[in-house]
Amino acid sequence: MKIGILKETKPGEKRVALSPTVAGQLIKNGFEILVESGAGTASSFEDPLYESAGAKVVTDKSQLISEADVVAKVNPFGDDEISQLKSGQITFSLMYHLSNSELVQKLNGKGVSSFSMDAIPRISKAQSMDVLSSQSNLAGYKAVLLGANHMTKIFPLMMTAAGTITPSKVLIFGIGVAGLQAIATAKRLGAQVEATDVRPETKEQAESLGAKFIEVKSDGVKAEGGYAKEVSEEYQQKQKEAVNKSLSQADLVITTALIPGRKAPLLISEEQVKMMKYGSVIVDMAAEQGGNCEISKADEIVFKHGVYVIGTTNLPSSLATNASELYAKNLSTFLQYLATKDGFKWEMEEEITKGTLICHGGNILKS
Repeated sequence: MKIGILKETKPGEKRVALSPTVAGQLIKNGFEILVESGAGTASSFEDPLYESAGAKVVTDKSQLISEADVVAKVNPFGDDEISQLKSGQITFSLMYHLSNSELVQKLNGKGVSSFSMDAIPRISKAQSMDVLSSQSNLAGYKAVLLGANHMTKIFPLMMTAAGTITPSKVLIFGIGVAGLQAIATAKRLGAQVEATDVRPETKEQAESLGAKFIEVKSDGVKAEGGYAKEVSEEYQQKQKEAVNKSLSQADLVITTALIPGRKAPLLISEEQVKMMKYGSVIVDMAAEQGGNCEISKADEIVFKHGVYVIGTTNLPSSLATNASELYAKNLSTFLQYLATKDGFKWEMEEEITKGTLICHGGNILKS
């Protein structure tokens, strides 16, 4: 089986779907690897590294797509790439199919079988394939550093001859993978950390990393597939009241809340931003999906009411070497779960296959 790795075309994207190390492992297991020239350069993986691993570097994208049985990338396929696909090929990428029906229609129209890397079910046996978790882990780490870079204070307690510097206060909304890594990173840097989530079961996880959990009194919120469901307006109001004191004292706020296929929930209103300290910072990790903060804008830094609101998207790309390595391991594990070097198993009722195979045989299976 030939696996083709495309160079990413999304502006600002530095990741690549397969690292040389993982490519070499797949080659040892009997797969052939074709890599578009320059695909890994922005991740610090130059073409000779792929060639040393046994992969074939192809300068012509059209030739690569034509020769490959499987075509893989990080971001959703673009129109030019889709136009070159042929019936019976298999694609792997992030698809965000719940909010990207046009892409699904186009891929299905080409007669390809498309697996969505962001649809990996959050179950024990799929943890090593879970791209969203591996990338969110890095994003949570980078969000803290990004916030620190815009703060005018240091994180840790510091005793100096000139006096004592008190630790910064960090508030984190959302205790998923990104939130937990943000807690851990901020604590390692010496900050006082508080965290909140609509799921009461996350309290233990936050406290285990040294954060104080801000609890909202309610009957609790159910989670679906590892994500919280949308909550009522009454609950949102209770959450605002519970966090306002911490919000007004915070030096750095990081928001991480997402709902697959929907606009990100609004967690911080403009009125709440007004109550924050002058010079404080918000890093809105949900900016690309509409934002958790009312005044955030995707890929912009907004300074309003004395607060910096950072809407940088695609944080994993800023750590491209590690992000690509992790994505590659996720992809490799996923691929070898579904197939051998001789072909795919097509176990259509198997849980992971059923959750991730979006179109197949001219039919859209999930929408």
